[in-house]
Amino acid sequence: MTDISQLIDPISGQAFGSSVVKTDHDKDVEFRFPIKPYQKQYQKELAGLLDLKKVKAKTSIRSHQVKKNIEPLKGVKNIIAVASGKGGVGKSTMSVMLAKSLQNLGASVGILDADIYGPSIPKMLGRHEKPQTPDNNSFLPVDADGIQSMSLGYILDEKDPAIWRGAMVTKALMQLIGDTRWHDLDYLIMDLPPGTGDIQLTMIQKIPVTAAVIVTTPQDISLIDAQKALAMFNKVDIPVLGVIENMSTFICENCGHETPLFGQHGGTKMAKEFNIDLLGQVPLNISIREHMDSGQPKNVWGKKKSHTELGQMIALRTAQNLAKQPLLLKSGFSLKLNTI
Repeated sequence: MTDISQLIDPISGQAFGSSVVKTDHDKDVEFRFPIKPYQKQYQKELAGLLDLKKVKAKTSIRSHQVKKNIEPLKGVKNIIAVASGKGGVGKSTMSVMLAKSLQNLGASVGILDADIYGPSIPKMLGRHEKPQTPDNNSFLPVDADGIQSMSLGYILDEKDPAIWRGAMVTKALMQLIGDTRWHDLDYLIMDLPPGTGDIQLTMIQKIPVTAAVIVTTPQDISLIDAQKALAMFNKVDIPVLGVIENMSTFICENCGHETPLFGQHGGTKMAKEFNIDLLGQVPLNISIREHMDSGQPKNVWGKKKSHTELGQMIALRTAQNLAKQPLLLKSGFSLKLNTI
């Protein structure tokens, strides 16, 4: 019988590896990442690859390994940190895109705005209400069209600056993530602040991050800083699932012509040089900017066909690469993160 782990995924283009396994039932295949819009296509493709008349695809998303001596977060199976070495590359936009697209794939998703100094997730999600505190000691996440979300931007006024030193920022974030009552999440997307300094390093060393995604533009200066972010995660032994190249080209709304305003193939070169996957390339498009500014992510990542399919493919590859990581051996799903 064909070893499914050795096959190339006909949809994502990546190696299946341990992300897909055959079950005891000959015709059942267990996918360890969400595949809802692709389920029928997978069943058809795998039937041909495995030389079977029919294949039934099932989904089971599991908790994966985190750094030693860090307890998993209550109600969260996996935390994916989204990082960049510098600001202005669209990291928060890509975080929302990833959260919305994973939701489209059928996963239960949350998003944590860890950018204390510049929280932008509330505006992008179109939510501005303060989170409920049922016991005055914890927060209920703010619901954003089915995505559980939390941000300091919900607590402070939008125009109020967080004039805090590094230790205060870290403590605030730890309390924000640890005191939020996340509920049964497959993935929590953590939008990190830009840079690779003490604040970022402390965050990823104290929070049970499962893996990371790097966001860059094709521009040389952005790539240099993105490589620093990659080096930071390597230093603390957190796996990097791949790189997203944002603003890859500018697409004219009138004629459809593509112009590489910030250079070409930067993400591809970085992926090849450091042996990580290029998860996808997102063009510079006015529709993305307009809908994210107006707090309507579903109108760009859930309705417009080209953007929806692109986001889903990036999310599919991200979740598939996460599913190849070692499993969390101990049961920690009910444990709560200690604050500092």
